[in-house]
Amino acid sequence: MPKTAPYGSWKSPITAALITSKTVSLGDLAVDGQDVYWTEGRPLEGGRYVLMRASPGKLPVACLPEKFNVRTRVHEYGGGAFLIFDGNIVFANYEDQHLYLAMSGRLPQLLTSTDGCRYADLILDRPRQRLICVREDHRGPGEAVNTLTALSLDGGDGQVLVEGNSFYSNPRLSPDGSRLAWLCWDHPNMPWDGCELWTANLRPDGSLGARRRVSGSPRESIFQPEWSPAGVLHYVSDRSGWWNLYREAGTPEPLCPQEAEFGEPQWVFGLRTYALLSEDEILCAYSQNGTWKLARLEARKKKLTPLDLPYSDFTRVRAGNGFAVFEAGSPGEPLGVIRLDPKTGRAEVLRRAFEPTIDPGYFSAPQPLEFPTENKLSAHGNFYPPANKDFAAPKGELPPLIVMSHGGPTDAASTALRYGVQYWTSRGFAILDVNYGGSSGYGRSYRQRLNGSWGIVDVDDCCNGAGWLARQTRVDGGRMAIRGGSAGGYTTLAALTFKKVFQAGASLYGIGDLEVLARDTHKFESHYLDSLVGPYPQRKDLYHDRSPIHFVDKLSTPLILFQGDEDRVVPPELSRSMYAAVRAKGLPVAFLLFKGEQHGFRRAENIQRCYEAELYFYSKVFGFEPADAIEPVEIENL
Repeated sequence: MPKTAPYGSWKSPITAALITSKTVSLGDLAVDGQDVYWTEGRPLEGGRYVLMRASPGKLPVACLPEKFNVRTRVHEYGGGAFLIFDGNIVFANYEDQHLYLAMSGRLPQLLTSTDGCRYADLILDRPRQRLICVREDHRGPGEAVNTLTALSLDGGDGQVLVEGNSFYSNPRLSPDGSRLAWLCWDHPNMPWDGCELWTANLRPDGSLGARRRVSGSPRESIFQPEWSPAGVLHYVSDRSGWWNLYREAGTPEPLCPQEAEFGEPQWVFGLRTYALLSEDEILCAYSQNGTWKLARLEARKKKLTPLDLPYSDFTRVRAGNGFAVFEAGSPGEPLGVIRLDPKTGRAEVLRRAFEPTIDPGYFSAPQPLEFPTENKLSAHGNFYPPANKDFAAPKGELPPLIVMSHGGPTDAASTALRYGVQYWTSRGFAILDVNYGGSSGYGRSYRQRLNGSWGIVDVDDCCNGAGWLARQTRVDGGRMAIRGGSAGGYTTLAALTFKKVFQAGASLYGIGDLEVLARDTHKFESHYLDSLVGPYPQRKDLYHDRSPIHFVDKLSTPLILFQGDEDRVVPPELSRSMYAAVRAKGLPVAFLLFKGEQHGFRRAENIQRCYEAELYFYSKVFGFEPADAIEPVEIENL
């Protein structure tokens, strides 16, 4: 029989040490012949991104010497950091941001030599023996300059092909090498707000000829252009209000009009939701109501046939010769690299983010929720009740709730098995992973609810979701916390400051002062707040009124803050100033600063410390004794 113990004090085998020692983060995917490549971030190696290869019938192996870290800093968030062709590897090395070429079976050799440039989204221009990629040039004063640049495989500074826009992505060469397609957009837009798809012919000298805008505008988002084997351009557009598939046939031809999302916000390079299996067949992933499916689309018939696969999350879809690969996960299985035979439906797992060796009796399954929020609208989320086969709570006790506010803020809550969620539920916490207004997966209008209303809509949705669960007596309304990182950290701080719903909060590299972020952040997001809040400095009043740092007098709840000292996205001073203000007010507050960490923690010892410190903090605030032996956290004013 389960032991009786208060919520929060349950003993769990899902420890912070287990999470950091047994978990990797999966990144970009690529196919070369019958081989599949991917990157995985390893906390135990200081967050190093390792390039892996899986050949048929063989175990996956690392491809590069240990001194290399396959990660680019273009847009700071990176992605698209390597290219594979004929067994050769071109990759960006994190430490110096140079490109290296590793010919088949040989050690990597430096390909670029100019310091101050970064590279991403690499493709091969085989007829001209060169690469085409996004280059971000930081050599000059002021804002970095982004271009599409061609680089010889023999080295050199390269040839700028396209310039003049704020940003570029997705260079794609037609099968015969005669035409180039790409995406571009300008401040203040983000690519999910609006961008344009262009094409141009390539001249004999490799420069671009006449250019033509195919689709897109400042109010239409284009995602993932791809050429078919016959040279027909395909892409995803949200012109209908939903990211749907199109192909260029003189005019944009919709291939499968649906109230579903066949695209996702392009926060990193290398995202792919579909792959062309043939001229008429497309393997595509799409999201409806927060759940992803994988399907086969017959383009001529406009017929979409979902595949019977045991997954609810799909991304990074690629096609090989007779097979496909993608990353997928489900409530019972973590995200993994999956190889699929489209004809037989046989799926093979090449690598998982972690091997789920823990008894499923310690896992909580997500329950999709739709709950009422402001303006007679509804919002979405996934609810995880406490689950631990060894324990039950005392009769009449309701579980404490942690509301998780995702980053982005256009991200979306995953339904794949994550130890980061089960760490809490197996100890007796309930979790609400909120897809507040502004999240992706529910169409353009839902994504745009946040425009001009960041710090309002997201906060209302998190608070209303928590309140709804408390009214349903599914959680203890007197023991509710909110946590989040980056944009989710801002939502956390704003909810604690401007509302009286939560009794505790945890901010990971969160934003307490919007003006500081507007004045001092990286290029990719330097004008993002124009749409989320308003133009700066013209609407300086809004930035002031929505910044928690100016209204600490309204804050009455304990707070713990986590921050990396090398964060270039959210400057460390934001967490420092929030900590100082809360401490001066006399509220319980803790602040952990991690040396060498950037935006999002990657080192095992720091990730472990975050989990345990947050649990320790909640135990002191909510009054339970954790089962784990945890190094104490210094909490001021407790």
